[in-house]
Amino acid sequence: MHPALLPGGHHGDGPPARPELPPSAPVVIIGGGVMGASAAFHLAEAGVGGVLLLERGRLAAGSSGKPIGGVRAQFSDPLNIDIAARSLRAYRGFRERVGTGIGLDRAGYLFLLTRPDDAAAFERAVALQNTMGLPNRMVGPAEAGRLCRYAAAPGLLCAAYSPEDGHARPVRVVEGYARAAERAGAAVRTGCTVTGIGTEGGRVAEVHTTAGTVRTGAVVCAAGAWSAGIGAMAGVELPVRPLRRQIAFTRPMRPRPPRIPFTIDFASSAYFHNSDDGMLFGMSDPRQEEGFDTSYSEEWLAPFRGVLRERAPELAGLPVAGGWAGLYETTPDHNALIGADDRVGGFLYATGFSGHGFLQAPAVGEIVRDLFLGRTPPVDIAPLTAARFTSGAQPRPEAAIV
Repeated sequence: MHPALLPGGHHGDGPPARPELPPSAPVVIIGGGVMGASAAFHLAEAGVGGVLLLERGRLAAGSSGKPIGGVRAQFSDPLNIDIAARSLRAYRGFRERVGTGIGLDRAGYLFLLTRPDDAAAFERAVALQNTMGLPNRMVGPAEAGRLCRYAAAPGLLCAAYSPEDGHARPVRVVEGYARAAERAGAAVRTGCTVTGIGTEGGRVAEVHTTAGTVRTGAVVCAAGAWSAGIGAMAGVELPVRPLRRQIAFTRPMRPRPPRIPFTIDFASSAYFHNSDDGMLFGMSDPRQEEGFDTSYSEEWLAPFRGVLRERAPELAGLPVAGGWAGLYETTPDHNALIGADDRVGGFLYATGFSGHGFLQAPAVGEIVRDLFLGRTPPVDIAPLTAARFTSGAQPRPEAAIV
């Protein structure tokens, strides 16, 4: 969608006009990415009138506009599997429920495994996934090569394959949720920066912004990598740190490349999948320091190509036509923060997804809806509250981190 057609009254790429805010709202959602838009949609759909979504720039202008768009339920923790599987089902029915096509390609996910410990961990995870109704399976090197013609067998022990996973277009999801939320009565305001959160009697009472103050009894922090600062405004500690991640696109390939799964060399985190008439490349850079830098650079491509020379030599020399950088919102254990603060009433949060936010967003929108309405969420998110880092709770390690 052209920026001029984005919800919220922002026309063109220049500074948005000062938005008009209602004097009050039952709930204010901070962050116009996929998590905030999903929360707005699910709350408005449930009949909550006057939901207000605030975004300081344009919708999907932060982390949600720059991910690879992977959707998968191939995790090792049952809670992550449950949240992701619910979200996958929602993405499959997105057009019917929300009214927008999202370019969903169920090409599958293929984790290439070269270390015995990783192979054993994925075997256990796949067995767990099977008990939860997912048709995932372990495959040998030969079948991995048939599933992805670029995957080379030398050094490959096995692979984990999930045929129902794939990738979609995040910006379409954000726009779709936002438009549907507005149709259901929500207000979406872009170009509106939150500058403070006021409390009274230990509860959220108002949100201060560059466009004025809104009285409210509830806030949902869905600010992604910027969530620690939003939490601090209300006296809530959210241990979220920003980390730059980069992707690149090849030039058009002739003939057009065959359709392949989202393929990941797990030992290095290097990955590739189809992107229009070329390929998308990515890899986490262990040298990357925390921070809000979103400038694109290509120093990571050299080690990435070194991995491809071993795992997918046919792709190693392909020139790239550019790329972009975005931010992961990381937590100490690489699991999300979802819950309601137990000291500041009315402060809810859905953040810290460590690269898994897009694929978990539909189910998290349902969870936020139920937390606000005082209902029992569809999954038990008690292990994901921010209190786990101060209560001495046992960590929930997730093996399938990319």
